[in-house]
Amino acid sequence: MPPVPLPDSAAAAADFAHRQALALLAHERLCALYGAPFRFFSVKDPLSELVSAILSHRTRNADSHRAYQQLVAALPTWAAVRDAPTPEVEGLINPCTWPEQKAPRIQAILRELTERLGGALDLPRLTAQLTALPVPEARAWLETLPGVGPKTSAATLLFSTLRRPAMPVDSHHHRVAQRLGLIGPKVGTEASHALLEALLPPGWDAQQVYDHHEALMFHGQKCCYFRSPACRRCVLLDVCPYGQQLLGPAAGAA
Repeated sequence: MPPVPLPDSAAAAADFAHRQALALLAHERLCALYGAPFRFFSVKDPLSELVSAILSHRTRNADSHRAYQQLVAALPTWAAVRDAPTPEVEGLINPCTWPEQKAPRIQAILRELTERLGGALDLPRLTAQLTALPVPEARAWLETLPGVGPKTSAATLLFSTLRRPAMPVDSHHHRVAQRLGLIGPKVGTEASHALLEALLPPGWDAQQVYDHHEALMFHGQKCCYFRSPACRRCVLLDVCPYGQQLLGPAAGAA
């Protein structure tokens, strides 16, 4: 007798439970493989991290770091960056991609924050604001700033000295999650944030969320390549539909 189809709600619940268990299994194996817990790479305050995250969009880490260093060396306060001629800011961040877009965006963000924070770029007040709000609301508050999306809001909260449990999803993390089946094949990077974060236990602290992101990102960099992924040495091959499709179902059981 064929299995009785589950009602839509039951099927959705079973699918979510499967993906959640798979996310936690991937977390466990990849954290063990890459040596978690990982040390936080940034000690920037939330405003500096916000600017750094804008610069890093679609840019190699070395180039965005150089752009950030050039910017803060020439204009050592965020008020100075806000008030500088836009062509000057654009020239300083030239190592990153699309400086002609990012310079006016950064200045627009700084002007908007100045208004929201009572007429000054008051870092203690910004820190208090982002600390007092629950993480989803803090992310929503940041995402009302010009050009700030889910990845930037999460990076600001998690990577900065705030150390709040908001999970960013970069292209490597997204690729691994998609190939495992944690998200659908047509889910874009921005839309994936809420879906992937929902799979994590609600009580996880910032270190656990950071470890999850870093472990999946490292796996995308070191094994689950965009082209020619190294499926035969992947610790997730037995649970990865993409790898098994490439190598054949027997490979996952080997």
